[in-house]
Amino acid sequence: MERKILNANQHGRQLMNVEKPSCLALLVVGLIGGASLVALFSRAPYSSSTLFCGGGAWGARAVGEATTTTTQMEAVLHYATTSVVPQQSLGEITVTSDVLKSVGPCNFLVFGLGHDSLMWAALNPGGTTLFLEESPDWVNATLKDAPGLHADVVPYRTKLSEADELLQHYLTEPGCRPDNSFLRGNTKCRLALNMLSDKVYDTEWDTIMIDAPRGYFPEAPGRMGAIYSAAIMARNRNKSGVTHVFLHDVDRRVEATYAEMFLCRKHLVKAVGRLWHFEIPPATNTANSDNFC
Repeated sequence: MERKILNANQHGRQLMNVEKPSCLALLVVGLIGGASLVALFSRAPYSSSTLFCGGGAWGARAVGEATTTTTQMEAVLHYATTSVVPQQSLGEITVTSDVLKSVGPCNFLVFGLGHDSLMWAALNPGGTTLFLEESPDWVNATLKDAPGLHADVVPYRTKLSEADELLQHYLTEPGCRPDNSFLRGNTKCRLALNMLSDKVYDTEWDTIMIDAPRGYFPEAPGRMGAIYSAAIMARNRNKSGVTHVFLHDVDRRVEATYAEMFLCRKHLVKAVGRLWHFEIPPATNTANSDNFC
């Protein structure tokens, strides 16, 4: 029987429809356990050919040094003993989990902090996982229970009710153009997240999950800036390979519209439930850098 669970802080997050939460929790534990085994059995002697995606500004360990982390153990214990489960379905979670296993340990940027945060961190053993959250109270409450997570508070400057206006702004503001756009210090483009910490700007993110901020009532920040900024991060990548971007709640008009505009249908490689997975190459690898798509 389907039941609804409201986030504990009661600060206006969406209701989550969860079917058989205990079963999903056990399956999540299985995914985390699988990540632990992959990390354990991927140990190999170091050589100059050992390449991995986690070479960001915070540093990283070689795959051969990956071990079962404290975060993974905390996650297994948490999901094995709680009735509160991640918002995404198992199929949606598996899309991201499979990518993390294939490219990890890596730099993983997650828009949103919630019941699934321990899971995402645990699925990236040995990598860097950073969460961006709009609510300081929710950050404090979450980190109190999971102090090993890393999270920044983001004071978004947009409203969902401005979504259509912001698309017109993008079309007319030179500071938003993909061939001339940047995030840090960009005060002209209202879609650019120019209020993030230096560690966000100084790290090349291999995987980006967009499951926040809130985008289901007019005064909510909406995900317009997050989607646009993820596209800029991916296009400005200097390392080889693509940036994996996962966008949740694509059944909503704003998410779908902005995804088509900035993440691009041609980069969409998988769609499961309400999740779209994009593989976005650096702008230097594209034939036309004058537009996103």
